[in-house]
Amino acid sequence: MPDKDELIVGLTLEEIEAIEGQDYSLAQREELEAQYLENIGSNQIRPGAIVTGKLLRRVGNEVIVDINYKSEGIIPMSEFGKDEEIIPGEPVDVLIETLEDQDGRVSVSKEKAHFHKVWKDIKDAYDTGSEITGTIVRRIKGGLKVKIMGVEAFLPGSQVALRQVPNLEQFLGNDYNFRVIKLNKRRRNIVVSRRQVLEEARAEQKETLIKELEEDQVRIGIVKNITDFGAFVDLGGIDGLLHITDMSWGRVRHPSYLFNIGDEIEVKILKFDKERERISLGYKQLQPFPWDGVKERYPIDSLAKGKVASITDYGAFIELEPGVEGLVHISEMSWTKHIRHPSRVLNMGDDIEVMVLGVDEEEKKISLGLKQTLDNPWDSIEERYPVGTEIEGKIRNLTSFGAFVEIEEGIDGLVHISDMSWTRRINHPSDLLKKGDVLKVVVLNIDVENNRISLGLKQTQENPWNSMEERYPVGKDAKGCVVQLLDRGVVVRLDDYIEGFVPQSQLGWEDLEDPSEVIRPGDELPLRVIELEPSSRRIVLSVRSYFNGRPMEELSAFRGSLEGREKLEPEVETVDPIEEDSSEDIEDAADETVLETPEDETLDEAVEDTDSTPEEESAEPSEETAPEKEEESVEVVEEIPEEPEETPEESEKTPEADEEDEKK
Repeated sequence: MPDKDELIVGLTLEEIEAIEGQDYSLAQREELEAQYLENIGSNQIRPGAIVTGKLLRRVGNEVIVDINYKSEGIIPMSEFGKDEEIIPGEPVDVLIETLEDQDGRVSVSKEKAHFHKVWKDIKDAYDTGSEITGTIVRRIKGGLKVKIMGVEAFLPGSQVALRQVPNLEQFLGNDYNFRVIKLNKRRRNIVVSRRQVLEEARAEQKETLIKELEEDQVRIGIVKNITDFGAFVDLGGIDGLLHITDMSWGRVRHPSYLFNIGDEIEVKILKFDKERERISLGYKQLQPFPWDGVKERYPIDSLAKGKVASITDYGAFIELEPGVEGLVHISEMSWTKHIRHPSRVLNMGDDIEVMVLGVDEEEKKISLGLKQTLDNPWDSIEERYPVGTEIEGKIRNLTSFGAFVEIEEGIDGLVHISDMSWTRRINHPSDLLKKGDVLKVVVLNIDVENNRISLGLKQTQENPWNSMEERYPVGKDAKGCVVQLLDRGVVVRLDDYIEGFVPQSQLGWEDLEDPSEVIRPGDELPLRVIELEPSSRRIVLSVRSYFNGRPMEELSAFRGSLEGREKLEPEVETVDPIEEDSSEDIEDAADETVLETPEDETLDEAVEDTDSTPEEESAEPSEETAPEKEEESVEVVEEIPEEPEETPEESEKTPEADEEDEKK
């Protein structure tokens, strides 16, 4: 059996002396062995126990501590503060976590030992509801970490202040009073609240403040929250609403443009409801009223600069200074352009120059003009385009009453439908013109006051009626195409769209009650001019006179070519709708009176004037005009019986009856 000393120490005396370099006496050796056995068998050195040790040294990220055990304890450096100094030999309390970790070392914790020592104080504060002072050390997900009594606690973001705070970084490093609201010793979880402390203090302040508050008082408050409609201001225990309309005399797009959360501002109490504890605040009421003296600052006809603050359908509001705005009506934006919406000329935020047209200080209204800052092209329009000038323009729009022709940018003239053709009957300008066509026109009239120009298209051509006496003298034969059937005759078209009238009695049939019995639109008729009035643009023709003096066979052949056809049924004429631009030109022209231009006399007027046929001598072949009969000549057309003379009864017709006949 080995020696007792060898069993205890495991080394011989020679080996011990070689290692330690000294020789212990037997008594000293026994004393050391007794201390060792005492520590080994002591219940103090066990996991979970709190012991007092001595700091030895720092090695890397660890601190070595002597806990009177066979091995030194290891404390992570993270458990010491940044500025905490490691002083060898200084006592420190630690909690033994394990006697042998994965590396065979004794793991101890300084923080856990401190936690167990202060737990009682924290528990007492939780039970009694007393306040604890702590320091906010860092931010984590969902809130902040707070150091209280040397132990870290969790401060949720909702418990930092009375309202939600977007930036928690501003609280780092500050000391505050907290209240413990939740404990869990097993998890070492401590939850604290600063909001409860503030609410209690606020309730006390609120009670005192309500007694002091009165309307029209000026108070200093702190902006606590910002919304779309205003800002909530803490007056020191109670919040008041500063509405967006009471922030500035000018326009405020959003309260955040003027204030930030945390700003200290001076406000005026506008209204205070003690029962409902609602306070309305004002900020602009502490500023000078901008409309005072506005007439002196913005006299009429003066130029001013401003910014487009708002755009509506009828104009744009220009901010001349904060709180002072004027209206530029849509009609005051351009001399020549027809503006459908102000946004086509101005944009939000544009800096522009305007002219002051009117100031109403009582109603707080200023009328402004944009076009007045530019030259008016209508002032010199008569010099640039004298009446009678032939110009070229582009058709910009067609309406039912004419065509608008752009003679220069922004200036249009109207070609009335009656000034498009000397002879042609035009139902709609689109029958003759197309939008976008370039055509030559003549300036007929200029109305500078109403900004209107009357143009003529037919005036660029020679009036064919001026040469009608040479082209169609009375007695000349011609051919015409039937274009319209009337109760008392037919309308025929000659060359150059010249229309003439053939009375029913001159169609070549006796006892013809209705021209539609034999005549159809489109039929070509042989005609002779029996009456011509170029001044009134009227020409009357006759089929009957054409055949006077001609062989009877020609008249019979003419009648036979038209008779025997089915009677023309009356049809309701339908006109396809013509798409027109719904531009402001049409609306303006419809609302305003178009410049009067001489209109052609209609055929209906010519028909009314032709109440009776020309004298029978001019319509029937006379003996002087008829060729002498020869023995072998062909049979000529017999004379058509003269019209029955007017009976006394007919001659006694009242003027009213004549007027009724004339209307028919």
